[in-house]
Amino acid sequence: MDAKRFEQLLLTVQKPGRYTGGELNSVVKDKNKVDVRFAFCFPDTYEIGMSHLGMKILYSQFNARDDIWCERVFAPWVDFEQVMRENNIPIYALESHDSIDKFDFVGFTLQYELSYTNVLNMLELGGIPLKTKDRPDWSTPVVVAGGPCACNPEPLADFIDIFFLGEGEEVDLEVIDLYKECRRKELSKSEFIKLAAKIEGVYVPSLYSVSYKDDGTIASVEALGDAPKTVRKRIIKDLDNVFYPDRFIVPFVEIVHDRAVEEVFRGCIRGCRFCQAGYIYRPVREKSAAVANKQAKALCDNCGFDEVSLSSLSTSDYREIESLLGEMLTWSEEDNVSIALPSLRIDNFPKELLQKIQSVRKSSLTFAPEAGTQRLRDVINKNITEDEIISTCKMAFESGYTAVKLYFMLGLPTETPEDLEGIAELAQKVVDEYYSNPTRKKGKPVSVNISVATFVPKPFTPFQFEPQARLEDIPEKQKHLLSSVRTKKITVSYHQSYTSLLEGVFARGDRRLCEVLMKAREKGLRLDGWDECFDHEKWLEAFDECGVDTAFYASRKREYDEILPWDHIDYCVSKKFLINENMLAHEGITTKNCRQECNACGAACFGEGVCYEKR
Repeated sequence: MDAKRFEQLLLTVQKPGRYTGGELNSVVKDKNKVDVRFAFCFPDTYEIGMSHLGMKILYSQFNARDDIWCERVFAPWVDFEQVMRENNIPIYALESHDSIDKFDFVGFTLQYELSYTNVLNMLELGGIPLKTKDRPDWSTPVVVAGGPCACNPEPLADFIDIFFLGEGEEVDLEVIDLYKECRRKELSKSEFIKLAAKIEGVYVPSLYSVSYKDDGTIASVEALGDAPKTVRKRIIKDLDNVFYPDRFIVPFVEIVHDRAVEEVFRGCIRGCRFCQAGYIYRPVREKSAAVANKQAKALCDNCGFDEVSLSSLSTSDYREIESLLGEMLTWSEEDNVSIALPSLRIDNFPKELLQKIQSVRKSSLTFAPEAGTQRLRDVINKNITEDEIISTCKMAFESGYTAVKLYFMLGLPTETPEDLEGIAELAQKVVDEYYSNPTRKKGKPVSVNISVATFVPKPFTPFQFEPQARLEDIPEKQKHLLSSVRTKKITVSYHQSYTSLLEGVFARGDRRLCEVLMKAREKGLRLDGWDECFDHEKWLEAFDECGVDTAFYASRKREYDEILPWDHIDYCVSKKFLINENMLAHEGITTKNCRQECNACGAACFGEGVCYEKR
């Protein structure tokens, strides 16, 4: 299609800047002078994908090599997808505008389960056969995937040639180098994939056979040929010396998080029993303050950002946080750059830290008590008390803050109606604390926003064995919570219950869900994470037509000795440890964090000083 016609079509859709490319700091190379072309696909819209740190890192790292050209691909919004289908425009990469079927690799990052239909839709829009068995030779790209959802790759097993488990900076390039070697030696695609399976952190689902018992649970997972029986994740041990970009692409349209992001550490010392990230990213590895400061300043200087976010799972657990903030404030104040600290813990939030944050720009503070009562916070191992929550909010109010956002979950294991009422009661105590502050701004009301997510049990957590709240029970829980709120100064928001069910099904699903995804794709389902696109009825039809009972995957309790779909995947947190933590949860017994005591989770197997027990 000629450029003029394409421009005319772009003018008919919302936000055409999503689809043009050409942004500042995007990388354009001569495709005839590179050995490998990699289409990095984010299975959601441009605004979501362009906010993702992992994509920024790998895009820049790949393109730092002369032999690789990595380009970006995002899921089109419904209006542009219609234009594409009506005018036979295949999905294309933003840098070259070439269709993704022209690439050597098509790679997806799997950030959340509701993106799975987008993966299939993007392959379809690119003219690439959906199933691995229909892509046997080099006439089609190698389809790969990574990200947090890859820890249970089975619901996508029929569609992905290679999964990258764990962190990708090293393993991705090792597979690309193997690809170059295999092409030079004129080996077949299947030979390349079998060789790739020998690289640590690479999982090839086609090399494993799964059998089932009469009750639907897994009987066995057998490795075929010389594929490893278990596949272990990869981690980066030295964050100071691993690649980190000194510039991000500057988007044409507003994105969700349009700011510099500086990663300060990976992993988490906490053991919140619901939190998948806290387990699959173990062990903790910290970046030095000097390196983090240098990288953050480079990003702001090269991209013109007026905000930098310090990224981790629990930023206030970063041991050099005050030193880093001190270094950053020497240039951020002069450059009018604000510093954002997401993922703050209530129990280690010093007043000095609050003062350093607000020295640049004051906004609302966000904390995550997760549960409304101490009993339930002990069950989930949150390890914070009500006194700590109230005292932290008091400190914020005394410093001039008037808005607090609190994150909670409903449907947690052992939850009672009293626990839901506890959410409203805790929020009310925060409101009362504000009005008891004699230094508050007179005439300025307080705002306490409660965000409530439905709990979804995830693999590699102590709650992977637990049933999810039944679909019919969730609205009743939400209604009970709303009825417990007594003031308009507290607002409550929550998500659709059926999307949480769908997330739960695919989070702990097995290979039999591949058929459901195919049926969903036939029904036109995609962009399931967006309320305006989600179609509850069509999903029910897809499950029904495939003979799949969602309750089997979502609301069924797993026995400790059951073979789980991901048991042949090794994220270095042992099943024995998770079972023990699950038992402690039901006894209401908490576990100390990694800095206080080693709990022998298994992450010490990496050695070399990256785990707190220093083995």
